[in-house]
Amino acid sequence: MKSGRSKLHDLWANSVTWHQGNLLSPESLKDAFNGVTSVISCVGGFGSNSYMYKINGTANINAIRVAAEQGVKRFVYISAADFGVANYLLQGYYEGKRAAETELLTKFPYGGVILRPGFIYGTRSVGSLKIPLGVIGSPLEMLFQNTRPLSQLPLVGPLFTPPVNVTSVANVAVRAATDPVFPPGIVDVQGIQRYTQKK
Repeated sequence: MKSGRSKLHDLWANSVTWHQGNLLSPESLKDAFNGVTSVISCVGGFGSNSYMYKINGTANINAIRVAAEQGVKRFVYISAADFGVANYLLQGYYEGKRAAETELLTKFPYGGVILRPGFIYGTRSVGSLKIPLGVIGSPLEMLFQNTRPLSQLPLVGPLFTPPVNVTSVANVAVRAATDPVFPPGIVDVQGIQRYTQKK
């Protein structure tokens, strides 16, 4: 049996217990979730509408259901901000995300947290190539933080949702998963930024 070990060579990866599973085969998740108190899911992907619904929706719904069955207390789901008219271009992506959100709020009414960041930037590894998305994301985040009124415009307003650093999203996700007084519900990009500033 394979371990599920990531190909990451970062030092922290050696401190993780890795499990192999298939989110489209819920039975394969039960052992991994046994005795777990919190889950953070950042599973998602792009492709055809049916593929996007399956990866962003069905896979996460399966994880949510198995976690609830196994007695997990808190489940944090990295979803996505609403981008208004742009949602229609990625219909399967957003429909899948919203279906997973609905399942989470149903199965974890007191311990489910949904993070809805916009564009997440950081360094992206593609094979041995490192793409510094912060070159674009960081300046846009600073610019859009001061354009909040524009986000209220009909149709195009959501396109002014500020990007957010991957480290900020990760820090808030870990806090939501481990802090029992972190309130359940939906945290938008402004909420992610507020929690990051409170550290």
